[in-house]
Amino acid sequence: MKAIYKSLAAALVATPLLTGCIEESVPTTVITAEQLQSSPKAVEALVWAMTGHMNNILTLGSSSYHFDWGYPSMMHIRDVMTEDMYVPDAGGYNWFASWSSNAYSLGPDYLVCQYSWNYYYEQILTLNNVMKNVSREAADENPEMAFYLACGLTYRTYVYLDMARLYEFLPTEFNSGTSPEGKPILGLTIPWIDENTTEEEMRNNPRISHDEMFAHLEADLNEALKYFDKGISSADKTLPSKAVAYGLLARLYLWDASYKAEVDQDADGAANSYTEAANYARTAINTSGATPLTQAEWLDTSRGFNDSSFSSWMFAGQYVTEDNAVQSSLLNWVSFCVNENDFGYASPDAGASPQIGASLYKRINDRDFRKLAFVPPSGSGLADRIPYIDAAWAAENLTEPYTSIKFRPGSGNMTDFLIACVVAYPLMRVEEMYFIEAEATAHNNPAAGKQLLIDFMRNHRYSSYTTRVTDEESVVEEIIFQKRIEFFGEGLSFFDIKRLNYSTERWYDGTNFEPGLDTFNSNGRAAWMNFCIVKQEIDNNPAISGFNNPSPAGLYDAIRQ
Repeated sequence: MKAIYKSLAAALVATPLLTGCIEESVPTTVITAEQLQSSPKAVEALVWAMTGHMNNILTLGSSSYHFDWGYPSMMHIRDVMTEDMYVPDAGGYNWFASWSSNAYSLGPDYLVCQYSWNYYYEQILTLNNVMKNVSREAADENPEMAFYLACGLTYRTYVYLDMARLYEFLPTEFNSGTSPEGKPILGLTIPWIDENTTEEEMRNNPRISHDEMFAHLEADLNEALKYFDKGISSADKTLPSKAVAYGLLARLYLWDASYKAEVDQDADGAANSYTEAANYARTAINTSGATPLTQAEWLDTSRGFNDSSFSSWMFAGQYVTEDNAVQSSLLNWVSFCVNENDFGYASPDAGASPQIGASLYKRINDRDFRKLAFVPPSGSGLADRIPYIDAAWAAENLTEPYTSIKFRPGSGNMTDFLIACVVAYPLMRVEEMYFIEAEATAHNNPAAGKQLLIDFMRNHRYSSYTTRVTDEESVVEEIIFQKRIEFFGEGLSFFDIKRLNYSTERWYDGTNFEPGLDTFNSNGRAAWMNFCIVKQEIDNNPAISGFNNPSPAGLYDAIRQ
């Protein structure tokens, strides 16, 4: 066992504690801005604080919970809750087992449930501090202030849209829209808190509806676009841009269209929202000037999916050496998501190495270079084409089929965590806009949406791509399948699967999910995709009482044979 790995073992003598009743409050104040003046330099510090909070570790105030490593952890949570990613737990080092195995701790009484709620609202409080310190008058007169205001509005929308889609209650096979107390909760999202919300208001702040959330986020993005036009520009992709704001409008309208189609059963409203989603996606593409990743960029052994300088990346998170997440060596993206390393949880020694679901892998065409980002099964003709960082090391250590090598350690360094963990991670790539445009178009015109998919795939993934599907449902499913391959490990598939009422199927012939632990099959969207609000919030905010989402615990039995 590598010496650097010994620190990991020493830190985890006991089995990871992923559940436990909440006994005390966790602080939710990140930055106190009362003493700051409304000047560009002061606000600049707050703006960089909002990007830094993306990598914030130990939100729960304890070093005992190694799933607690910031926004990238939220991305990983979403992925392991689908059928797209499997993480083995043979060594007991899968800190995300509660989410992947639908454990009882996803219910409102447990710390696992508290984590995502606390992290997201801490980030929102951080973002609200930017808005508190930028008056509209100052932004109208000062280009720097205009840019900072636009960044804050866009970033806040990014976070709120995540939360709205996670916590919004949508029907499942077990519940069409009532809380455990019998209250109507269909389409309810989360409480809205902005820079003007008082503490008193926060303590009596109900969940708002889908339509109310949509209106808030659309208004914020439209205002952001106004101030991006007035502001300075920045090439730093850890700060959002005008193109990112358009991209978020595309995500927002896609979410709204699916809701109108399923819940409201408003065909005209859905069609209009799909049209808007497609238009905004195309505007994001044109505004960004970004181009999709090439095969060489996708499979680069030193820069692959760790470097935001590629044209494709529109918005990114970034680790720096000084981050506590990097200094820890364990509580970061590389430790959990990069399998070609000698020190983290995803390393062969620990064994919590992310894999793509076997059913998805088998469906990828062998001509598609994206298939080369995964270890092939024994006897595959692709075996000699996989671009490992170190082929000899891989032959000895990456023996499980379907193991991902999509995400590379920094500079391709597999051993020195101070180099390996200094990476970027993607928050928005231009390819997503191509898929949104294709899907949104397909809902209104299947043939046109199909052609957009064909054009993208032939121009950017493999030239011989074709598909025979023709009806709306099949065309959309093919688009979403290709999108799931494109964004494996980037935390996006969860939202599409929930939004479109797709089933999760982990038990099938040839599955790589562990029987009896992760092998859940749902009929339509899985109940665990409606996140519960933590009980602590309900205790402090009685307006939510009686209106929580029901716990998914115990609704599914893992299939054993």
